[in-house]
Amino acid sequence: MTLPLVESVPNFSEGREEATLAALEQALRQPGVTLLGREADADHNRSVFTLAGPPHAVSAAVVAAVGVALELIDLRSHRGEHPRIGAADVIPFVPVRGLTMQDCVHLAWRTGEEIWRRYSIPVYFYEQAARLPERVRLENIRRGQFEGLRHELAASPLRAPDLGAGQLHPTAGATAVGARKFLIAYNINLKTPNLEIAQAIARKIRASSGGLPHLKAMGVMLHSRGLAQVSMNLTDYEATPIHTVFAAVQAEAAALGVEIAGSELIGFIPRRALELAFASLLRFDRFRSQAVLENALEARLESSC
Repeated sequence: MTLPLVESVPNFSEGREEATLAALEQALRQPGVTLLGREADADHNRSVFTLAGPPHAVSAAVVAAVGVALELIDLRSHRGEHPRIGAADVIPFVPVRGLTMQDCVHLAWRTGEEIWRRYSIPVYFYEQAARLPERVRLENIRRGQFEGLRHELAASPLRAPDLGAGQLHPTAGATAVGARKFLIAYNINLKTPNLEIAQAIARKIRASSGGLPHLKAMGVMLHSRGLAQVSMNLTDYEATPIHTVFAAVQAEAAALGVEIAGSELIGFIPRRALELAFASLLRFDRFRSQAVLENALEARLESSC
């Protein structure tokens, strides 16, 4: 019998202290869980871990890591380019095999309840797990970040967390827990230190401004490299493929007299996304996924089992 698999991609508000990153990684290495990768960025001051395994094991791993984040990360002194509301800022669950999206919604709810019960860290539910329509989009929850949200909660009950008292944890803030489809975290660096250019490009291309569907984008400054960056999330890579995003940023940058310095992937990317980019860039008339050798072999092996 094939076990169900879920992916989780917890984001923590620490990208500089190796001891903290190592402690988070150790907490995530629970029995049955496969830790696929770790990305950390000093400018964003943020780390992203990717893990997969049976739902109960993955949930236990992220809950353990939230406890480490509570102990070692203090948002009162945290500074970085990436928006955040919590030490353990975001915990999404993604169905991989043998699970529906609704299964992941219930997993997100159970995990959030355990975080609140164990650590008294308030929880917001987002994307498919959202309990309020305005909380489907993560950026609505994170508006104002830790500092702004802390003050808003005193005046606006509408911003109260889904679980927990109407105030943030004094050092760990709050955690957003959700269920969603595969997301591609993708950044494009510009050959300029002008942050306003990156911000202008982000405003032009993101879905909320009438740009590309299913694309979130913001401009940030990479001080360590002296470059401005368009930092993006592709929430439906088949509707808006990664090569379409690159072409849009390149065109907008060229119109402003700026070249692309390079791009980077945060975490993992589905094979299908690379196939779509490959077929488009080489202008195949008719591209079949089964033309990829590994795909054909895997399909044949599965059919023979």
